[in-house]
Parts: sequence; structure tokens; C-alpha cells
Amino acid sequence: MAAYDLIILNGIVVTDTAIEEYDVAIKDEKIAKVAKRGALKDAQVAKTINADGGYVMPGGVDGHVHLQEPPLFGKGSSADNYETGSRSAICGGTTTMVTFAPQKKSEDTLLDTLHATHERAKGNCYIDYSFHLLVGNPSERALSEFKTLREEGISSLKIYMTYETLQLNDGQILDVLLEARRNQITTMVHAENGEVIDWMTKQLEKRNMFAPKFHGTSHAPIAETEATYRAICLSEFMDSPILIVHVSTPPAAAHIKSAQDRGIPIYAETCPQYLFLTKADLDKPGFEGAKCVCSPPPRESEKDCDVIWDGLSNGTFTILSSDHCPFRYDDNVNGKKTCINNEYPEGHFKYIPNGIAGIETRLSLALSADRLGLKKFVELTSTNPAKLYGLYPLKGAFIEEQSDADVTIWYPPGKMQEFELKNEMLHHNVDYTPFEGRTLKQWPRYTILRGKVVWDKENGGLLGEKGYGKFIKREASSLAKPRNNGEWDIYADGSFGCS
Repeated sequence: MAAYDLIILNGIVVTDTAIEEYDVAIKDEKIAKVAKRGALKDAQVAKTINADGGYVMPGGVDGHVHLQEPPLFGKGSSADNYETGSRSAICGGTTTMVTFAPQKKSEDTLLDTLHATHERAKGNCYIDYSFHLLVGNPSERALSEFKTLREEGISSLKIYMTYETLQLNDGQILDVLLEARRNQITTMVHAENGEVIDWMTKQLEKRNMFAPKFHGTSHAPIAETEATYRAICLSEFMDSPILIVHVSTPPAAAHIKSAQDRGIPIYAETCPQYLFLTKADLDKPGFEGAKCVCSPPPRESEKDCDVIWDGLSNGTFTILSSDHCPFRYDDNVNGKKTCINNEYPEGHFKYIPNGIAGIETRLSLALSADRLGLKKFVELTSTNPAKLYGLYPLKGAFIEEQSDADVTIWYPPGKMQEFELKNEMLHHNVDYTPFEGRTLKQWPRYTILRGKVVWDKENGGLLGEKGYGKFIKREASSLAKPRNNGEWDIYADGSFGCS
């Protein structure tokens, strides 16, 4: 028998802590050996891959993915199901995703939501996966189920400060944070002030301003800035860690950095749309701007994008996710054009389905930009998501005998000819990409999931199979922790805090 199933030779291994000329050996779906280049040249092996000096990194972990969700915001529904979304991910170098299991306000339980989402995903995924519970109704029953969620391998959830169908008030948010703290669950927060957005929308409607570009106006930066600060205050009050998702504005990033500098357990995420898109992308002729409608929206200018890039470099942002939430453009039944009708012949920004596709392009866009160090790139796109969501060191690392053999192999620097991104190159079920025409310098040459080559760009492309991806039970976050031990309580003298 061969000593190893697969050896990757002549690569430059990049982790969040080191860049070295190493060879990597894989056995029984695990990282078996990481050794100096040439040390494994005489090992018995079933198969070898010559990385030719290319970067060898842990497979991408995308912690913010919407797939096959029941309609929550009107007519639009996700273009990608678990099959097409995970297929797209693997072709772009992502080997693990955490998607959402959304509870409606009319539902009293989270466990039924979890089981229904399992049924949608089971047997359909090309990559490994887990779920965040999206809490729309934090009823007493739902809150009592947090303990069971942990037993089921779920250690994160998401709440909203906007959207009528999901928005929680501050008291409900505190209920969630208290119970999440008790059960070592990480809470993700969509931080936008829903009432400000509703007020701005009414002002625009009075003025007959309906074009896609006014989506950005309705989601004024102050809505995100205020909600971010409020979420930080509630988190600090409860000493419960939160992750503020898809941050887009410099003032919100500044609030987050300030809280982090004070030692508050605040973590933050941003996405490629806030690095590459601006208000100008929403202001394209006719209805074209709808292709870039997402919430929060792309902001004013490239100067805003530069601040977000700086936040990735200086540690303000813990992770870089895709927020893959895809809708077809030329679709008036389930897609972006559902808002075009006799009353609004050119559409209405309020009714455009919010979200864009990005699970396949996330890694290549960020790596091609040359604005992040290689170790920082791995930290933001693989290692930190794994740590934050209780997947580390199984995912996001090359730790011998502990880490799954999830690997993305890139081309050697300068070896790949620059090319323009076209939607026809992608593997999602969407008829456009908002990043069409962007110049890229990199694309994964190989993607390996638990030791199996599932993407080979030059020899067959997609080689993986639907159903090979499996559900991963997650532990508590190894990154997001309260500052203090003990239960939060109110004491006899009127003080409160953690004992």
C-alpha cells in the first residue's frame, strides 16, 4: 500500500502564519505531513501534483452564504440551490461554506427550521457545509432551543436590525445575546436602522424617485453607522461576542475599531462588493443598476472602498466573506425584474430583490487585487472564518493529523495570463456577475476537498460530485469569547454584570 494518497510537490505553502517552500502529503482525507521541499520525494504515493511554484493554501471557508431560502422579502427567490451554489464555490477555491437556516416571524421554533434546511442540503453539496440559524422570532421556545442547537453542531446565529419580516427590537436582541452567551453561540448582526431606511424610502417615493440608484440613497450611511454603534453598545452591555456582517461604511468601521481597541469582543466582516463596487455601479443606464443592488449598498466612491481595504489590513475586519445572495437579472418571476410592472414600468428600488452572487469570485478578486499580504489573505478567507465559526483546526489550517485535506492550489506568480472576468466562465445559476469585466491575475488551478481533487482547471475543470460534501458539526468559536466568565445577572444591590 502507498504511504500517502496524494502528495503536492514544489509548492509555496501559505498559511496565516508562514510562507514556506513545503511539500504536503495527504492520507485518509487528512493532512498527513507538511515537510521541507524535497523531503517527500522518495515516499510511496498513489498520486502526485506538481504545484510548479504555485501557492498552496488551505481551502477557502465562506461564512456568509444564502442558498435556496424560502421567500422572505416579496417575490424574489434565490437563483442558486445547494447543488449549484456549492458547485460554484468549489470552482472558485472554496471548500467549506456556512449557509443560513431562516426562521420566519410566524414560526415559534428553530429546530424545525434547522431540520428543513438539512433536507434541502443533504446529498446536494459539492463542498462541506454547516448552517447559521437566522432568528426571526426569539420566542421563549426558540430561546430554550439554543442548547439543543449546540448539541446539533450549530454554534452561530444571525439577527437583523432591519427588514420588517425579520427585524428585532433592542429587547429581543438582548434576549438573544443573553441566551447566546450562556450557550457559547456567536451572534451575527445585520446592522442597519430599519426605521431610518423606511423613512428615507417614503421621502424618495414622495419625489417619484424609483430608479435602482435610489436604493443606495434609501440605505443612507447613517442607518448603518447608528445601528453598528447600537449593536456594539448592546454587545458590551451583555458581554456577548458579536460579528457585525457586511460592513460598508468608514464610520461604521471606525466604531468597530474603537470598540476593539477597548477590548470589547466585537468582530467584523466585509465583502468584495464593498471593495470593488461604488454608487456609480448602481447608477448605470435604465435598470442595469439593479444588478448591483444589495444591502448595505455599494458606497459613494473608491475612497470608501480604500478605507474598507485598510480595515482588512489593520485587523478591523476579521473575515472576508461573499454574502452570496444570488438573483437572476432577466427574470420577472423570481429575479431582479419582479419589480417591473404597470405601476412601475422602470421598476422600483424598494422591491428589487437584494443580493448579488459572489461565492465563486470572492477569492480570485481579492487575491488578484494585490492589496493584501498572502498570510493576511489566508487569515481573512480561510483561517479566521474557521476559528470564528468553530471549525478550526479541522478547516482553515494545515495541521498534521488534525486538519482535513482541503487545499486550494494557485498558479505561480506571473504564470497565469491576466484575463477579464465573464459570467460565462462561472458555474452558478445566475445570468450575470456584478464583477463582469474585472481584470483578474489568478484563478484556482486545483481545488482539493478532503484529499479528493474536485477542480482541475486545465484538465476537465469540475471533477467533484454532488453529494461528496458533508455536514460539519461545529464547536464553540475559538475566536469570539466574552471578556468575563460566569453568568450575566442583576444583583441585590442593583448592580449587574457577570459573576
